[in-house]
Amino acid sequence: MSGNPAVLMRLVASAYAMAEKAGAIVRRVLQSGELGIVEKTGANDLQTLADRLVQQSICASLSKSFPKITIIGEEDLPEEAVKEDLIESGQSEDILQKSCPAEYSLKLKPNVLILIIFWVLTAHSSYVSLVVWVDPLDGTKEYTEGLLDHVTVLIGIAYGGKAIAGVINQPFFNYQLGAESADMGRTLWGMPGLGAFGFELQEVPDGRRIVTTTRSHSNKLVTDTVDAMEPHDVIRVGGAGNKIIQLVEGKASAYVFASLGTKKWDTCAPEAILHAVGGKLTDMHGSALCYDANVKHMNSAGVLATLRNHQYYASRVPQSVLQALKP
Repeated sequence: MSGNPAVLMRLVASAYAMAEKAGAIVRRVLQSGELGIVEKTGANDLQTLADRLVQQSICASLSKSFPKITIIGEEDLPEEAVKEDLIESGQSEDILQKSCPAEYSLKLKPNVLILIIFWVLTAHSSYVSLVVWVDPLDGTKEYTEGLLDHVTVLIGIAYGGKAIAGVINQPFFNYQLGAESADMGRTLWGMPGLGAFGFELQEVPDGRRIVTTTRSHSNKLVTDTVDAMEPHDVIRVGGAGNKIIQLVEGKASAYVFASLGTKKWDTCAPEAILHAVGGKLTDMHGSALCYDANVKHMNSAGVLATLRNHQYYASRVPQSVLQALKP
């Protein structure tokens, strides 16, 4: 990773603070009543003022604090100066106190001279290899329809093509308590090898198969695959981040989306958190997703995610679906 294991932890700590600020922006835009909705490719592919402001906030803040990392955001926005009040320079002190997982740090020799030389030779390339995938508002359509518990902000961190850390903010967690509630919103984060935080891990009762899938982007491939899982129940909700939260909080046992639609910014942060608690996210063929900077953004072979028993669900995917979805 890097000669300085604090680099990753500082990045995650910063992403946490940025996600918290993003959640506040999302709530503020909604409260203003001026959503600034535009259609990108159609009625199911929307962009709001919240999408634009949050992406500006997160990407500008990351660029200022970590100028060498690669940042890829969902929205295609024109280059323009970002207002200073959108910049977040804070960091989560709780995260900074945690040790970087061994697999993301080097076993350094105690000789200080060797340490310095190694840092000079390796730090630049390792630092540059970090890729941050940003979805400023996952569940935009639901946001415009008032389905506020579906909405999340996603910041995923990848290294070597793998999702190694993720931060998810739910701006409207506990929104039913009212706009004045001090408990409105929450931020979850996780790293494989370290754990996941900000929620209580729960599992669906043994023997129950509950599938969560799309509410607005379904098609025959999706329905055929969901049916093949022989679920006891099906939950149709918006947002990839929201669906992964359902898995880790015991509301669903599998997230099944056998179609084009999700992009790398939809899955990087959720995958890291899911992996941190022992879950798994792949395409419908059971292959890992790659998050290198130069990969295509579309998850063209769909998404299959589970907290447990991944092989069972992967084995149930119809051959006709696998043939239709090429990696």
